[in-house]
Amino acid sequence: MIKEHKTWLVKFYENRNWFQYSTFIRLNFLFEEVGELAQCIRAIELGRDHPGEEKQTQSELNAHLKEELADVLDQVLILSEKYNIDLDDLAEQSQKKLKQRFN
Repeated sequence: MIKEHKTWLVKFYENRNWFQYSTFIRLNFLFEEVGELAQCIRAIELGRDHPGEEKQTQSELNAHLKEELADVLDQVLILSEKYNIDLDDLAEQSQKKLKQRFN
């Protein structure tokens, strides 16, 4: 499923003229999405005390978390496409690194 999503995502970005942005700019988009993810997790773990925001239900918080995690994933997928890195290679690299480090 993830490879199919990456293929769809790249085409979507190309059709909207978003794919041409450099990896440096794309990295900034990733940082922005990670910041939104951090704010979401803060709301779940600590709550939000902001006068301009309505209190969210746990279901709404969980839905927002999924949305922000997906946004981060999408930026990682676009970066992997920009550098022509296979997703299976990324997974293998992760496992190899962890197994070597904690063997």
